[in-house]
Amino acid sequence: MTRSQPFHPLASLAPSYRPSNNRPSSRRWSNVSRPLGSGLVVGLLLTSLACAGAAAPTSPAPAAAPAPAAAAESRTGLDDFRSGKDRLDGFVPLLWDETAGKVYLELDTFGEDLLYVESLAAGIGSNDIGLDRGQLGSTQVVRFDRIGKKVLLTAQNTRYRAQTDDPLERRSVEEAFAKSVLWGFTVEAEGDGVVVVDATDFVLRDAHDVIGRLQQTDQGSYRLDSSRSALFRERTRSFPKNTELEGILTFTGTPRGGWIRSVTPSPDAVTVRQHHSFIELPPLEGEGAYTPRVFDSRSGFIPRGFQDYSQPISENLVQRYAMRHRLEKKDPTAAVSEAVEPIVYYLDPGTPEPIRSALLDGARWWAEAFEAAGFRDGYRVEMLPGDADPLDVRYNVIQWVHRSTRGWSYGASIVDPRTGEILKGHVSLGSLRVRQDFLIAEALLAPYENDAAVPPEMEEMALARLRQLSAHEVGHTIGLTHNFASSTNDRASVMDYPHPLVTLSDGELALNEAYDVGIGEWDVRAVVWGYSDFPEGVDEAVALDRILAETHAQGLRFISDQDARPRGGAHPLAHLWDNSESAAVELERLLEVRRVALDRFGENNIRPGTALSSLENTLVPLYLLHRYQIEGAAKVVGGLAYTYAYRGDEQEPTALLSPAEQYAALDALLASLQPSQLVLPESLLEILPPPAEGSRRGRENFPSRTGPVFDPLAAAEVASTMTVSMILEPERASRLAMQHARSAEQPSLLSVLDRLIDSTWKRRSGSGMEGAVKRVTDGVVLDHLRSLAADSQASVLARSQALLAVTELRDWLRGNPGSGREERAHRMAAVRSIDLFLENPDVEQPRMRPRIPDGSPIGSGIHDDLSRYATGAPSPGCSHMGTALPRHSEG
Repeated sequence: MTRSQPFHPLASLAPSYRPSNNRPSSRRWSNVSRPLGSGLVVGLLLTSLACAGAAAPTSPAPAAAPAPAAAAESRTGLDDFRSGKDRLDGFVPLLWDETAGKVYLELDTFGEDLLYVESLAAGIGSNDIGLDRGQLGSTQVVRFDRIGKKVLLTAQNTRYRAQTDDPLERRSVEEAFAKSVLWGFTVEAEGDGVVVVDATDFVLRDAHDVIGRLQQTDQGSYRLDSSRSALFRERTRSFPKNTELEGILTFTGTPRGGWIRSVTPSPDAVTVRQHHSFIELPPLEGEGAYTPRVFDSRSGFIPRGFQDYSQPISENLVQRYAMRHRLEKKDPTAAVSEAVEPIVYYLDPGTPEPIRSALLDGARWWAEAFEAAGFRDGYRVEMLPGDADPLDVRYNVIQWVHRSTRGWSYGASIVDPRTGEILKGHVSLGSLRVRQDFLIAEALLAPYENDAAVPPEMEEMALARLRQLSAHEVGHTIGLTHNFASSTNDRASVMDYPHPLVTLSDGELALNEAYDVGIGEWDVRAVVWGYSDFPEGVDEAVALDRILAETHAQGLRFISDQDARPRGGAHPLAHLWDNSESAAVELERLLEVRRVALDRFGENNIRPGTALSSLENTLVPLYLLHRYQIEGAAKVVGGLAYTYAYRGDEQEPTALLSPAEQYAALDALLASLQPSQLVLPESLLEILPPPAEGSRRGRENFPSRTGPVFDPLAAAEVASTMTVSMILEPERASRLAMQHARSAEQPSLLSVLDRLIDSTWKRRSGSGMEGAVKRVTDGVVLDHLRSLAADSQASVLARSQALLAVTELRDWLRGNPGSGREERAHRMAAVRSIDLFLENPDVEQPRMRPRIPDGSPIGSGIHDDLSRYATGAPSPGCSHMGTALPRHSEG
């Protein structure tokens, strides 16, 4: 490995490195081969959604010196070995043997830390399998160590460190935790201090664990077929501070799943490309060193944590840095200054227009925040050169990724694990997500009354969403986590998940305000905290606290993933895909919007010449338009307001919600269960045939219990399941019981159960479809009441009160058998079902609950897989494929 910086014996140890206010030299570590003036520092560690994977350097293990040899003989042997091979000079020089199809590494330095990353250059194309083009994989701090004729590539255990001057204390931590030898190379030739090893098999291995992922997703049993695998010369290169290698890998075996069959020409042979990078680490001390910023939970930044065993007993063992790019002013004393090196992002040139322009516009919104942080032209977005590799660590990239279905987009980062410095931003935007917005627009506007022309407002809505999505994912790669409370602050952050804002005026629906333009006030304040560059003499900790106090004084709220994603979440303002400060008011408004659109839903929602059965596809996002606002309103019931308060910062840590606010939310939820909201117009049912030849119902359609015929009762069952399951979620029910015990003014669980039963079972039944829909909803309520009474995860109070509600309902049904044979049958079956349940209430009987059409965006949302939830299978959660750490994402 060639070194452009002198090796400091303690640089890889961080022996006494701690955050300080001392400004490093204006001459900084930078990639001299950086293209187009970009300021990206080369180095690598994948990170993503609020997990703090820790990382740290450790003291170097003694490395065996290269074996002595006669200089003349060794030199001649090395020259002979190089003969006939192409040499690619750079950080780790390469020898390329075209005839043999082999690649060799030339090593001249041992025992020093560098970064190694593996990634997926060409993927499989299935959102469900989760192996996408450009997907970053595992990253390790590694060392090459020479031991006789072997060279070991050893991953250091970067989760633990001792930041101290004492080498024995550092060694005690290093020896306490295991390392991992990733590969063992055999010396092929050597001379003049240079050792040559064959890297071919290292490159042509399943480093990204494609086999494991295919097994995990039940797609089949595969093995790596070396006869169908080879090095990929086009993407094998070496630069002054990074070396890139790539291989074509073919996996053969017996396919089982439909996903792999849907995306491969021959599913028994799956070919991808895997990429490997070796990157020089920047120095930790002296010229070019980076000063970390200590993480603050109120800042909106992503933490990078580690355990520091040198901390005094009085201090926290876990230390955390905020992840951010290196950005320094040329003139630190100026309020606004040019950057020493700006942050530059590059857009995938494979992105078509008008999408290309939309993504550029959205990504460029962040320039405003960096200007507010004191940087003139400190952030730019340009097009990626056509011959550049998106996986090249010299580029921050925004890439356009295709899959067979719509799916998540990701904002991943490559981070120096020692300091939290972001060295590469890597955004992956799913190309099909925009089509879902277009489908929602068709469902709302019924735009094809006269012809098949697409109204311009529909395309503009879709492009507005792409601008927001581009800004959101870039936001992750500059260090920001989600802020799911910002939608209650007049859309104060692009780091929320935005639901399209549909306006209703004089009976007309409009989408001109569907998505906001530009970053929000929260985004600006977060970047000011993360990137302000303070002059010498300023106490950084005090200055950062002042920034946070000013942000709080502006009334800006911040709540992130751990409090917003769970089904049983309690925060009344932290929701995904919602609008408005009042979840209840917005749910009522959205139900009105939905009803207006449903009442006129028909042929005008699809283009002329389209099969009428395709109306089913357009109907789903409209009928379930309120699915995420239900979640928001449910969190108010039994909710608790709280902040990420620090002692002395004057934020209110917690506050019980008013009973009136909770009951208003419950009333809005119960309104969504009424037949008037769930019955579909007869005019629609009359024109909706079974799926046309060549098409069939899929995961994004409603299920049917009536064979090929569209089943409007199944649709009502899906919608009512969404509402009831959220009201009776075990953690929510347990919290209602607990908070009522704290304060008698708080709604009790029994009062919530009473209102739920009164608004369903005890409400007078109508005739026809209204009566049928009500009976379906009644059944959903009873089903979930029984589940709550038998749920071992619920508190004793919640289970007992649910059991009481079930018993009292049975007694009421016995005294009120109903009039009319249909109603009598309905109530008789319910009594029998309750009797069977009460014989052994601790054993819940299996039930066939409806399959919920995929939502946010496929298979990863709160409501998207209630069938799994119902049967006790693992929740989809928020982790993502391809790495041990979740990536920050948005649908």
